[in-house]
Amino acid sequence: MRNQILSIWKICDPFYYFCSRLTYVTTNGDNIFRIRLTKYKGRNITLSDGTQILKNDTLVKIHLHNIRLLMEVKDIKSELKKAKLIYRYVQNSLPGVENFIRNHHKTSDIKGIVGITSLSKGTERLGFEIIDIMNPFYKWYKKLSFLPIGLLSNKGTSVNQILKVESPIYLFMSKDKLSQIYGQKDNFQR
Repeated sequence: MRNQILSIWKICDPFYYFCSRLTYVTTNGDNIFRIRLTKYKGRNITLSDGTQILKNDTLVKIHLHNIRLLMEVKDIKSELKKAKLIYRYVQNSLPGVENFIRNHHKTSDIKGIVGITSLSKGTERLGFEIIDIMNPFYKWYKKLSFLPIGLLSNKGTSVNQILKVESPIYLFMSKDKLSQIYGQKDNFQR
């Protein structure tokens, strides 16, 4: 049953991609993110590097390519191996996001990146800052929207167990921090 659902999702994914206004970071398919520019609508926040994210600021919203990830981890039994694989995909994909922002015609308007996830372990080591979702209705909406992904990625896990997992959170990283960690490094020393 699980494989059939994944197959159907894989067929429907291009339609979702089209309707969501997402774009691939690179055309060769090596990046796990699909992204789009967005106007921030949340509460004002200040990141640790002093970057202020205010209402209507331009951010790059990052979306994991979930069906691709699910297909990659479907036969992996160890949750630790799954987590390491996802971590590596994200780590290897963030330089592409940085390059996208650096070369975008609106680069001066973009303040940083934002994502929503329930997989928060290891995100701070990647450079993200965790911000709680304050709106309880939106938090439950996101939790319910992550439910199918949780069920498909964890064999033998019940709906109740999935609902007890971490609540979704925002992940933020300023453009400057993204460039500092994942930008192109000079090949020579000064």
